[in-house]
Amino acid sequence: MSHRKLRMGMVGGGQGAFIGGVHRIAANLDGQIELVCGAFSSDPQRSKDSGRELYLPENRCYGSFQEMITKEKELPEGERMDFVSIVTPNVMHFEPAMLALENGFPVIIDKPLAFTFEQAKQLRDKVNETKLPLAVTYTYTGYPMVKQAMSMVKNGQIGKVHKIMVEYPQGWLTTKVEDTEQKQAAWRADPARAGISNCFGDIGTHAVNMVEYVTGLKVTEVLSEIRATVQGRTLDDDANVLLHFENGANGVLSASQVANGDENDLKFRVYGDKGGLEWSQKDLNTLIVKDHGNPDRIFRTGGDRGGYLSEEAMLHIRTPSGHPEGYLEAFANIYRNFAHALRGHLFGETVNPKLDYPGVEEGVIGMAMIEAVVESTKNGNVWTKVDL
Repeated sequence: MSHRKLRMGMVGGGQGAFIGGVHRIAANLDGQIELVCGAFSSDPQRSKDSGRELYLPENRCYGSFQEMITKEKELPEGERMDFVSIVTPNVMHFEPAMLALENGFPVIIDKPLAFTFEQAKQLRDKVNETKLPLAVTYTYTGYPMVKQAMSMVKNGQIGKVHKIMVEYPQGWLTTKVEDTEQKQAAWRADPARAGISNCFGDIGTHAVNMVEYVTGLKVTEVLSEIRATVQGRTLDDDANVLLHFENGANGVLSASQVANGDENDLKFRVYGDKGGLEWSQKDLNTLIVKDHGNPDRIFRTGGDRGGYLSEEAMLHIRTPSGHPEGYLEAFANIYRNFAHALRGHLFGETVNPKLDYPGVEEGVIGMAMIEAVVESTKNGNVWTKVDL
């Protein structure tokens, strides 16, 4: 029974979409998963046309996610999808995720988990009730050198963490591109589709997830200033946030979509009383290890570096040293690890906890952070508790 590919159904990601194609590549990279059906658009005809372009059978290209989940459940166990991948704008995350869980289908979902914090909590309750696997694609924790950093902090190699700095600058919204045909900008700038935050909700949550993952520490309160820099824009395109962590550490988070000329330069620096770590997506195969009074050490990704890299890092490396690994491989690590957990759930196979992935709890934290950051700004830039 377990010696087969896992069957995936997709919601969203049809013609003209960006992230759906990335999800399909990531799901396909390890040969563990096959796309068997989809409801690729809220427009039934576009959904069916998109499925045809992906060479799916006519009867597995559905006009809506409701139809997909209902019809797939009616299929024999050996034929129906095993899980649902949701790659829609934020406003369309909750309904298909909840319906899938209610019908016994595990879920992998693009971040953020839901449109509102209340919806996120409902999904957490449903996951706790059903015990079904749910993953949120906070992609960047899938990088090998991020795994290395996490394992070094966990093993006490930099001592007690006391300072955390994380930034995520982009420049793509420096002008009001949402008024053009730019589909990605249009929905992100629209509160009816994006929610209460654009910049922090879209990339600030990635930054929080990154440092919470690396340090193992939760943010307890925030003091924020988020704002729309570009005139006439409704939602924030820039975010500056002070962070307090549960162990007493201080943090600074900067996220911006108006950092003119920057791409996706996610970067963190974590400082402890025995040393520090620095990583940047611009040089994602390098981790800089620091210690006051000593030369910096450079740790590098590579399948032949098991002499000094942690098991967590080695489990997520795909290439020999000197060969670049990137975003698609990190994304694929999330899918592979979710597939690993799914095989444990479906077939009782042994699950390796080091093949980890962001789950419903990380999704809830992301939504709680959005709420706290928006509230802090609204109340005059005051310290605001992160309520989970």
